[in-house]
Parts: sequence; structure tokens; C-alpha cells
Amino acid sequence: MSRASDKAPEGARAGAAAAPGVKGWCPGAWVPMASGDGLVVRVRPRLARLSRAQVEGLCDVALRYGSGVIDITSRANLQLRGVAEADHEALLQELARLGLLDVDPGLEGRRNVLVAPDWRTGDRTARLAEALLARLADLPELPAKFGFAVDAGAALWLEGASADIRLETGADGGLVLRADGAASGRAVREDEAVDRVVELAEWFAVAAGRASGGASPTLRRMTRMARLLEAVPLPEAWTGVAPCAGRAAPRGPGMTRIGPVVGFAFGQARAGRLPEILKAAGAQAVRVTPWRCLVLEGGRAVAHAPDHAITDPGDPLLGIDACPGAPLCPSASVETRALARRLAREPGLAGRSLHVSGCAKGCARARPADLVLVGREGRFDLVANGHAWDEPCQRGSGPDELDALVRQAPVP
Repeated sequence: MSRASDKAPEGARAGAAAAPGVKGWCPGAWVPMASGDGLVVRVRPRLARLSRAQVEGLCDVALRYGSGVIDITSRANLQLRGVAEADHEALLQELARLGLLDVDPGLEGRRNVLVAPDWRTGDRTARLAEALLARLADLPELPAKFGFAVDAGAALWLEGASADIRLETGADGGLVLRADGAASGRAVREDEAVDRVVELAEWFAVAAGRASGGASPTLRRMTRMARLLEAVPLPEAWTGVAPCAGRAAPRGPGMTRIGPVVGFAFGQARAGRLPEILKAAGAQAVRVTPWRCLVLEGGRAVAHAPDHAITDPGDPLLGIDACPGAPLCPSASVETRALARRLAREPGLAGRSLHVSGCAKGCARARPADLVLVGREGRFDLVANGHAWDEPCQRGSGPDELDALVRQAPVP
């Protein structure tokens, strides 16, 4: 299986793990990322859907070649952790056999397309997503974290999810193409929508290049659309359409018309137990959501899920994001997830979101949180109503001080 790719991020080529540190890109299948527990290999299911056979096969691969942990990411992808360098080629072969690997490593790296989880076969969301996937090669060179959202159903699901160019339903039921960070978008017909997506991506590539002095895409500071629009005005041709349709709340545990939703603390599922959940629900497929939950397609409510699965929509762990932390991530100087579990029991956290980040990169959560604890040199800084990279309002707290800190933190 050939591993050569001209599209891999700078400093990394397909088949070779990138060294730990600040990357500005996400791992993939062909280009995994080195971490403290081995390689991190990201799998991007088409339309965020895996059949039951694919889930069972992926779980088997995670147990054979990895740590048995499957991370559900905020981009509706799955990550296998703890993969040995020597096993990467065999793992790729298994992913290809399961239909979970693009033949072209370059296109696999570009396939950052979020799809609203309520799509149905042949509906507008599914049609647009498939049309966009077929045109990935036509896109200009873009930063590796640059992504797209297709959210063309009756209500919007992906408003808070990470994407730079969005195809959405408008207030009149029509289709709107919107640049992330802009309040309004451009009305487009379905038959021209992907052409206009390519055009907007081309505008971004040119404008970001100019704003950053012509630096290469992987080195640009303006790597995301919303950030670029803070410095460069969007042409009027891409704005002006009425506000988009009513927003659907992110789906935590509960029943939907697609099937029941099951959550996982910090988006971490156990490969040895995940097939049991599908079997208990009678589900024939799963859909991965940006909220680190799985929709059990066509299934029934799960009465007795494995102990690591969350079926209670009121579970406080659902409001907490935490990265792997130390020692699993070399960038982190603090342990994160045991701390997050402890703080979840803190009454002062009720109704508030918490992000526990091992460092200022904030990989586990791109959107603001009410409270953010950021590891720095073995201690924690506190950010209120912001991101891990924002200026903290308090610095240098020890782990034993954090319960009181959470209780006393101001409510935004």
C-alpha cells in the first residue's frame, strides 16, 4: 500500500508519525500523530456513519493494534490510540478492508466535512455532502484544520461545531452558503452550491495569504475563516441573506427519530464494550456526532449500557471537556481526566460548562466554556467564559485548590 503524499502537513509525510508539539493540524489515518501512549490514528467515516460490521471491525483493530480506546472527536471522527509504529501498516490494511480509508492520502487529509446527524438517504443534506466529497480535489490548498459543514435539514444542528464554510437551511427553507463568523450568507441553488463552496474557499486562500504576507498555508496565522474575518471584510456578494432557520439543540443522551443517543465521558469509548451497546439497542449502524456522542441508528433505548456509557441526559460529565492530559500528551504538564471526574461532583459546577486542558492549545474544545482550567508547569490557570488560549483571570492554582476555585468562580 503506497504511502506517498504531497498533501501531508509540512514536517510530516504519510506513513510517518509527526513528532509531539503544536501542530496546527489534526492526525489522520495515513499521517498519524505521535503521543505519549503511541500513535494517534484518526478515522473519518463518510457522512459520519459506520455500519455495525464496520464498528465491530474497528473495535477489533483498536484492541489488536492499539490501547483499546476509541476517542470520539468534536469533528465527528474516531481516533485509535496507542498504536505502535510497527503496526501502522497492518492497521491501514485493516481500515481499507473495512472501507474506512481513502486510497488517496491527500484527499483523506482534506475530508473535513461535518454532516448534520439527522440526514436520511437521498435527502438534501446527504446529496450535498456526497457532492462536496466528490469535489475535494477541486479545492485550493487550505490549512489542515479548515473544514466544512452541511446542515441542510429542517433545523440547524451544527451551529456550535467547528467548520469554516457552511451550507445551511435559510429562514425561507432555501439553501444558504455562509462563511463562519459572518452573521448572514449567500442564497444558492442546490445545483450550484458546491461550485460556490469552491469559490468561497478560493477567496479564503487568497485573502488569508495576503493577510499573512504570503506564508505557506501550514504556517499561516489566519488558519480559520472566523479569525480571518476579524481582519478582512467578506465581499458583499457572500452576505445579506436572511437569518438561517431555527437551531436544533445539540443531542445528548435520549431518543431521536434516527435512534437513541449514547454519550461517553470525554468522548472516550472502550472498544471491548462498544459492540455490546449496539447489540443491546439492536442498532445496525452508528452516527458520530460533534458532541462526542453516538446515535444508534434504528435502535431502541438502551436500558443497561456498559458502565462507561452515559444514557442519562443530566449526567454532569456531559458538560465537561477534557483532553487526555499528562502523561498521554507530551504537551501537557498536568493530569486532566481524573480531575475532571472529581470536579463533576462539585455542586458549584451545576449548569455550567467546564473545559480542563492540559495546555493552552485547548484541543478538546474549540468553543468557549464557562470555566476553563489550563495546565501550566504542573499547576492551573483559570479562564472565565473563554478558551484555553485566552488571558486567565487567575494563575498558578494547585490541583487541591480547584474545588474551591470552581465554587467561587463568577457565573458569567
